[in-house]
Amino acid sequence: EVQLQASGGGSVQTGGSLRLSCAASGFTFDDLAIVWFRQAPGKAREGISCIKPSDGLTWYEDTVKGRFTVASDNAKNTVYLQMNNLTPDDTAVYYCVANPLGLCLESDYWGQGTQVTVSS
Repeated sequence: EVQLQASGGGSVQTGGSLRLSCAASGFTFDDLAIVWFRQAPGKAREGISCIKPSDGLTWYEDTVKGRFTVASDNAKNTVYLQMNNLTPDDTAVYYCVANPLGLCLESDYWGQGTQVTVSS
């Protein structure tokens, strides 16, 4: 019953914006963290943002800090990643991960991923 579904990816030009959604089911937001990861072809998986919905704790990797904003709608069990000022370096498959320990680290609970492509 535990499910995560990332959506909202697409293709944009440099400088454009996208809003990704991560819909979670089978979880309580009491103590978990939702972590956004991305993986570009030929590169390692990279954690880029995290939120603890119960208290609003957020974290951003340096390359996206100031451009990306993570937020939660707790009533909808949904986390959003607003991505602004996108560059080709942001091209990747984006995943959301639920960490039931409330840590901004990988866990076994992954969404399917959504493709983001940024063209020059």
